[in-house]
Parts: sequence; structure tokens; C-alpha cells
Amino acid sequence: MLCALSGEIPEEPVISKKTGVVFEKRLILKYIEENGKEPGTDEELDPEDLLPVQTGRVPRPRPPTLTSLPSLLKAFQDEWDAIVLDAYNTREQLKRTREELANALYQNDAAVRVIARVTKERDEARDALSKLSIAPTGAAAGAGGDDAMAVDNLSLPEPLQEHVDEVHQQLFKTRKKRPAPASWATSDDISALQPVATTALTTTQPETLAIQEAHAAVGGLDGKLDIYSIEANQVERTLDIGVPITATVWTENKVFVGSSKGTVTALYSGEQKEVFKTHAGKVTGLSLHPGGRILASAGVDKSIFFYDITELKVVASIYTDNVVTALAFHPDGHLIAAGTPSGDINIFETKTGQLAASFTLGVQADVIVFSENGYWFAAAGKGQPTVAIFDLRKTGDAAKVHEFPTDDVRAMAWDWTAQYLAIAGASGTIVQQYVKSSKSWSELLRTGTVGSAIGWGSDAKTLVAVDGKAGVISVLGAPSE
Repeated sequence: MLCALSGEIPEEPVISKKTGVVFEKRLILKYIEENGKEPGTDEELDPEDLLPVQTGRVPRPRPPTLTSLPSLLKAFQDEWDAIVLDAYNTREQLKRTREELANALYQNDAAVRVIARVTKERDEARDALSKLSIAPTGAAAGAGGDDAMAVDNLSLPEPLQEHVDEVHQQLFKTRKKRPAPASWATSDDISALQPVATTALTTTQPETLAIQEAHAAVGGLDGKLDIYSIEANQVERTLDIGVPITATVWTENKVFVGSSKGTVTALYSGEQKEVFKTHAGKVTGLSLHPGGRILASAGVDKSIFFYDITELKVVASIYTDNVVTALAFHPDGHLIAAGTPSGDINIFETKTGQLAASFTLGVQADVIVFSENGYWFAAAGKGQPTVAIFDLRKTGDAAKVHEFPTDDVRAMAWDWTAQYLAIAGASGTIVQQYVKSSKSWSELLRTGTVGSAIGWGSDAKTLVAVDGKAGVISVLGAPSE
């Protein structure tokens, strides 16, 4: 009596009332649960249709191959060999699985990194795109079309272009003929300069300096701006900008500060008037047009923005192919210079943003200052041991008309008469003089006053230097009698 499903002797046999076929009970119950019919027929079958069969316990017959000790030992050996082979295969499969898992984890990590990089580039592109100014140009302007997009440069509005031309013509005519004031410092006065005051600043890690008459504005990386009185030798007021300050400009009662967050903040009489969120990254330079109406800012996002400070709005932009590391207006205002990490110094037209000339410094141009004669500008890289003087009227290697060594360069400032060039660094302060009659340079002063920023005081009779590491401001003046 064999089960119709398994073909073996059932341990708990049951018989179908409908067909009389014998089944193993557990097998037929599972089959009924899944199919609801009797095996081999289309008739429905319920557990109630099964009748148990009462039989005596029948021992399973021993396989004919296991009737002796040698056959049993051989069976055990075969089983052992199978177990060993299976264990070996299992270890090999585990090894392959581990390798596949490691490779999958590596690919997942690489994918996450790529996604993060692409997301960052997308955000930067979106931010840069948000700064592009859309304006009709050419025929589209006349037809009122909206498809033209000025993505390279946005020129100054017509009224400001007229202002730039007016200032240029006025200063170009008068700059060469103006004599030095009678009260201006002589070479003997400069040679006699020595530290007369050193004051601890409120701001920590001061990095920027802007001088207006008898006061100086010092910006720090802690986001604070100290207003320092040169005559009283004290900090009169501290303003909290809230972001690390990287550039400062002061004109009349207006102070402008650039930050590492890409913002330019306008302060009028000490009160915050406007915050321009123009740059996608650190502001590397601020420069004021000699007409006093236009401010320019540069950043690591390869852009230069122009602001109308009377109306407090962005009016023009220049997009470059490289990071801008330094910025300076020409003393006539019709040109603006931009330094780059590659060592190129690009000169742009202020009105249109078109490239007018390019000079090669050889190292990253971090400091650029124009001479008041309008022909020269001095350039250097921070931490570099030389300063180069370029002539705007020349091109190529001939444009570098003079180069003199220094121990270190952090900041430079040219006086109003274009005679004295002050150079500040980590090893001290140097003043070089250009003698027009002999067309030669000479060193007037070398002092140990450290400076990360420097500027001339009234009538060039004082020098103000800021030491970023020590957090102090020093004044070099005439020795007391």
C-alpha cells in the first residue's frame, strides 16, 4: 500500500471516499489546501472526504546496499566527502560574495561622491546663472525681443558712462599740472618717520584698512569693523558686520566692506544701508572710482560688479576667465585693473568692460596700486620678495620698467603726489621714492613695523600700518622733540 503522491509507504494513510486512492495524510491535506481538488482528477475534495486507514506499524526496509559494515563505512565516507566538498564550495562562494560586496560598496561610495560633486556644480551654476543680467541687445532691443541675453559683460548705464568720461577728461587735464601742496612731506620727512603710537584693536585678525582724513576703518576676520582715530590714537567705535571682512573702502561718510561670504555691505554714517549679495564666494577686492559715485568689487567667482553708491544698486558687471585676486581703478577712472592667480594683470575699460590690455607679473597678483601720474602701477604677490612697476604705455616685457627686492610683500600704498611707494610685509615697512628729475628710485625708509595693510595719513606725514597677527595698529610719524 503506497501513497499516490509520494510513491512511498505512508506513515499515516488515508483513503479518498470518492476514488478509493490511498494518500499520506499530511501530503493530501497540503494538496487540498492549495488546490481544493483530488490529485489526478477534477473532482473537489474536502478533508471530510478522507478516511483514516488502520494498519500495523510497518518498518521501513533497509536499502540493500547497507547490509554490511564495509557498505556502511563506504556510505559514511561518501557522506563525509560530500560534506567536505560542500564546505569548500560554501567558503569559495562566501569569498566571492565578500569581493562582490566590497566592489558594490566602492561603487556606491564613488557614486555618492560623483553625486555630491555634480550637486555642488549644479548649485554653483544656478547661483552664477541667477547673477546673469538679461537685457535686449542689437535688433532685439528695437523689436522688444526677450531672447537676447548679455551673459559676458553688462556695460554701465549711459548716465554713468557720461560721468566716467567727464571725470576722465577733467583729471587727465589737471593731474599732470597740479603741484604738490606746500605742506606735503619731503623726502627728509619720510626718512625720519618712526613708530609714534601702537594701539590694540578690538577686532581680531585685522586684515583691511581704509583711511579717511584723520580716521581709519580696520576690518577683521571676526566680522568687526573698528573706527580708529589717528590723532587721538584710540578706537572710537566698533561696528559688528557679522561676516569675515576681506576688503574695505571709505569715502566721505560712507564705508563699504566686502566679506568672505560674497557680500558687499554699505554703511552710511555708521548705519547699515544695504547688503549686496553679488558674489558666489569671497570678495577679493573693493575699489572706488575717483568720481566718488561708482564702487567696484571683485571675487573668486571670476566676476567684477559695479555699484551706483548714490542709488545703492548694481549697475554693471564683468565676467572673466579667471579668479580675480586684486582690483584697482586707474586714477582717471576710465580703466580698472584685475589681478589673477596665473600672474596676468588684465586692464578693462570701465564703461564697457572690454579688455584693453594685459600685463604679466609672473606670480599671483594679490596687490595692485596705481600711481597718481596715471602711467604706472605697482604689483606684487603676497609673501613674494619683489615689487614690479609697470608702464601702461608699453607692452610685453618692456612694460615692466622697474623691479626692486623686498623681504616680503603684504600691502602697498602710493601717495597722492606719486613720489612715495609704501610697502608693508611680515618683516617690516619700506618706502621707495621715485625722483622724477633723475628718473631713479631710492629707498627712503626701512623699519621693523609689520603690516598686513598700510595707508598714508594726511599730507603723507604719517603712515598707518595694521598688523594682522598681533591685532594692533601702528602710526609712523615725525619723532617727538
